[in-house]
Amino acid sequence: MGTTTGRTRALDAVHWQHRLAELATRHRIPGAGLAVLRLGPGGSDGEEPRDELIEAAHGVLSRDTGVDVTTDTAFQIGSITKVWTATLVMQLVDSGRLDLDAPVADVLPDLRVGDARVAGEVTMRHLLTHTSGIDGDIFTDTGRGDDCVETYVRQLADAAQTHPLGATFSYCNSGYVLAGRVVEVLTGQTWDAAVRERLVAPLGLTHTTTLPEEALLGRVAVGHIGEPGEDPRPSPVWVLPRAVGPAGLINSTPRDVALFARMHLNSGAATDGTPVLGAASVAAMQERQVELPDRHTLGDSWGLGWIRFDWDGRRVLGHDGNTIGQSAFLRVVPDAGLAVVLLTNGGHARDLFQQLFHEVLAEAAGLTMPAPLEPPADPPAVDPARYVGAYERSSATTEVFERDGGLVLRATSTGLLASVGGEPTHEYDLVPVAEDLFVMRAPGTLTWVPVVFHRLPDGSEYVHYGVRANPKRRG
Repeated sequence: MGTTTGRTRALDAVHWQHRLAELATRHRIPGAGLAVLRLGPGGSDGEEPRDELIEAAHGVLSRDTGVDVTTDTAFQIGSITKVWTATLVMQLVDSGRLDLDAPVADVLPDLRVGDARVAGEVTMRHLLTHTSGIDGDIFTDTGRGDDCVETYVRQLADAAQTHPLGATFSYCNSGYVLAGRVVEVLTGQTWDAAVRERLVAPLGLTHTTTLPEEALLGRVAVGHIGEPGEDPRPSPVWVLPRAVGPAGLINSTPRDVALFARMHLNSGAATDGTPVLGAASVAAMQERQVELPDRHTLGDSWGLGWIRFDWDGRRVLGHDGNTIGQSAFLRVVPDAGLAVVLLTNGGHARDLFQQLFHEVLAEAAGLTMPAPLEPPADPPAVDPARYVGAYERSSATTEVFERDGGLVLRATSTGLLASVGGEPTHEYDLVPVAEDLFVMRAPGTLTWVPVVFHRLPDGSEYVHYGVRANPKRRG
């Protein structure tokens, strides 16, 4: 752990319980859980650690049942799972069984993807940094058996290539499932078993699971969905297919997620001192690996699993997660020994995150969280013609067109997510911020979404939003 910059007074559990309830109600959140953990003196030098950990809970598991959320309620943490999968990978690096820069085909010789060259050259570093270019949002249901991840990887033979290998960044769930399969082959375990035995058990986590039949033994939140401006309602589908587990199917409480983050703050050691990950691998995961085309939606760069943020001149790590009607947020401030976790089951979750974390980070770490990007008072003039067109990847079609003198973005979800997420098509007015940079906003929400148009050196055109690169349709 580094210094405890900004540490002033003890965390006030009563205050944060009040703020969680107040802000969650304002932003139509059915249920939410919060944990704030701060390492105490002695947490990294052999003395008995004296950590601070506060928890808060608000709302209901489901609006159909009215059962209260408590601090032991498990939510779906979504893509925060990717940091756990990356941690499993780095354990294998620690043991000398895996080289981040060797072709994945060394472990999976039968690997096939749409581009044969990529199948032979893609590395684990590409997968962990979302730079493989393999179509990222494939959610094929390959069953509930222990072979589901293996079967999923076989069907990647038909996966399109969104961008050339290593050419840019595009968020890639498929790549993390592929990484999970490497974990399975090298450990001889299912990904689920590897999470239980290599992370959950040594970290002493009591409410963390990967399978529905495990989660249902405890108190579990239900996702809520709805159109912008409407009160969210319980989703008819609780979870994504088991095969995509390595990309996003961990269920956990805010406390357990905070204890996982604590290990990364404490040189890879669990609370009781058990070594879980080598200190060098902890540091490597936090190092910059790739810059992002869009530096406004999440971080400015990506590590090995972690998103990296430069806030107020200080390094912050984190990850978000979104599943069917559930959203999760984790931020870690290494120089303050701080981890903050917010788990929600619907509503305007990002608006809640923006307001609540702004307050928590200022109070607990003396850190100013930057305001999200907004349109300027006097938007600049742009040439609409250079952006108009159709952009397409497997799970989404994006159309940009002119209307009433401005630009409109029409986004249509396809595949599995279109069938469970409500209305599949939405239109948004694009407001220019600078050349090639726009923002858009859903009705009823406060937070603007950045939209970036960019070109690769080979001339290929993309629109980048939601941390995904959408290639322009040629012809």
